[in-house]
Amino acid sequence: MQADLIITNALLVDGSGAEPVQGHLAIKGERIVALGDFRCPDGVPILDAAGRVLAPGFIDWHTHDDG
Repeated sequence: MQADLIITNALLVDGSGAEPVQGHLAIKGERIVALGDFRCPDGVPILDAAGRVLAPGFIDWHTHDDG
């Protein structure tokens, strides 16, 4: 996997109604390239989000809705 940044140990909430899970999120450029429980590659900056919630993909409709 290639990534510019990995956020580790976050409580991941995906908005599907499924139970939150502990895991990682990898970002390459402006895209999420991996989500869940994976091995973090060497040499990629890591941000430890232990004790925090991460909700990737959510859009704030109040400020980012073009509709």
